[in-house]
Amino acid sequence: MPSVVGLLEQRELGARRRVDELREEADRVQAELAVAEREWKEWAIACSRVGEVLAPADESGQDPARAEGTVPAAEEQSGKTPRVPEAAKTKSQVPMWCEGLAWSVLSVDYQRILRALADRARLHQGPLTCQEMAAAFGMDVVPARVEALRSKAKRLVARGWLAERQPGRFTLAQGVTGQGGVS
Repeated sequence: MPSVVGLLEQRELGARRRVDELREEADRVQAELAVAEREWKEWAIACSRVGEVLAPADESGQDPARAEGTVPAAEEQSGKTPRVPEAAKTKSQVPMWCEGLAWSVLSVDYQRILRALADRARLHQGPLTCQEMAAAFGMDVVPARVEALRSKAKRLVARGWLAERQPGRFTLAQGVTGQGGVS
């Protein structure tokens, strides 16, 4: 007759394997989602550009957006368009990191993770685990909280904000720097 402890360990191993499989599938889906979002944004930009080209210019020959005053003055002066992706404006998504993208495009929870890792990097303390993050944030170090942080950290890795050079140990990605939420 098998021991109770042996049976429990066997079931735990099966559950752990299932969790690992689901995490791998979630990571794959997140990567596919990032590619699909990027493609969607490119098509949205293309539609916008075609709409601008096909829209009738006003009497002065001025760009309709400028004539209506919908282009902010700072952009008018610099002649540059904003680099903040549409999805980042709602703060419901984690945009792909690109040079010059401010931390402020991220929700407060993601900014807190970046700030903690930036402080670690500044103090030359090395990577941080999700359990250490939970403790540093004053959270109860329980599986639900740690897994929620791990999910956020993995999403930041997938979007290029963080690096995970060792499993479960997170640092800022190459090029992502800054104090006060600016990279």
